[in-house]
Amino acid sequence: MGIDEPYLMPAYVKLLVSDAARAAAFYEALGFTRVHQDPVFVHLRWARYADLFLVAMPQAMSLPGARGVGVLLCFHAGDVSLETLATRAAAQGATTDGPRDQPWHTRELLVTDPEGYRLTFVEPTPQFIA
Repeated sequence: MGIDEPYLMPAYVKLLVSDAARAAAFYEALGFTRVHQDPVFVHLRWARYADLFLVAMPQAMSLPGARGVGVLLCFHAGDVSLETLATRAAAQGATTDGPRDQPWHTRELLVTDPEGYRLTFVEPTPQFIA
């Protein structure tokens, strides 16, 4: 099955964004694949069963303050190194933290997107794999 073929998604995330085109460009620069786009939402995919929907906020709506406070969207880094992801995110003006080794046997990179949502890209450490 190709990355853009449809399937029933057991779980997915929707993010309200002020500028769907800008947000989609950011996520695509990180390595997400655009599956579908219409005037209301953009469907992106990091990997099979790792789908993300960017939903345009109605013009009359605003979300003041920090978004995603207390919530981290986590993605297995897969074939992309955390250093590469950090470079891609920084090139788009995003704030990054890490990569850092965690006590739960993963190495993680925290990326804050232009809308303020926080994503963690994770790779297992050798202790986790052993």
